[in-house]
Amino acid sequence: MLECGAFGCAADWFVVQTLLAEQGVRSLAYDRAGLGYSDPGPDPRDARAIAADLEALVASIDPNSRLVLGGHSMAGLFLRSLAPRVRHRLDGLVLVDAVTPESINHPAVARMVGGFRLAMFGLDRVADLGVMQAWALMAGDRIGLPTEVSLEKRRIYASASHARTAAREVQQWPASAAQGRMQGPFDPDLPVAVVTAGAVPLPADLQAIQNAPAVDSRAGWVDRVPGALHASLLGPRFAHRVVRGFEHVLSVSREG
Repeated sequence: MLECGAFGCAADWFVVQTLLAEQGVRSLAYDRAGLGYSDPGPDPRDARAIAADLEALVASIDPNSRLVLGGHSMAGLFLRSLAPRVRHRLDGLVLVDAVTPESINHPAVARMVGGFRLAMFGLDRVADLGVMQAWALMAGDRIGLPTEVSLEKRRIYASASHARTAAREVQQWPASAAQGRMQGPFDPDLPVAVVTAGAVPLPADLQAIQNAPAVDSRAGWVDRVPGALHASLLGPRFAHRVVRGFEHVLSVSREG
């Protein structure tokens, strides 16, 4: 089960899913309520609501199947709230340059989140004016997806309804972080792979916060990928390193 980051959609995972399929691994990426092609959900769009939606989606899948959760970027907040809900069938997690609920306590992250939220309050009010269409042409696909998939992502990115919901998710960042912290850390018996973007400069203490879910796991895996940026980590050049994270989790769960 693959969860996208802020302003993302199911298409973000195309390259990773292609590589997983080549190994015979089934995967499901989806659009959260209000994003991409999904109908909107009730406000607030916080981690509790998103985890409840994904729990319902998981429940509709073969109840005998086992799960590995993958999350990029802001999805790290949502997976912290989701994991306890599906622990009975969860085999591990892969966090791809993901934020943690604890990171908001870091001054640099707090400033970033504050500025991001302020901008999102403005975007929420003007999304219907078509402001995202020009921006989508320039920045709609920083992953580097194949042409047809890139066009789909840019169309979604330009959508007013998608932008509005994405903005409201970001507005709930502090609440989502608090909800995740209330759940406590992931179960240390869960295999956790943390794959991060090596071209993104982070202070050592913030890297430690990002790596903590894997470090605290009895079967953790940390891979900082040289040259990878936050979005391009999911693209053709680096996606195989993300897949290695899934391979680690799957191998440990099979041995168990």
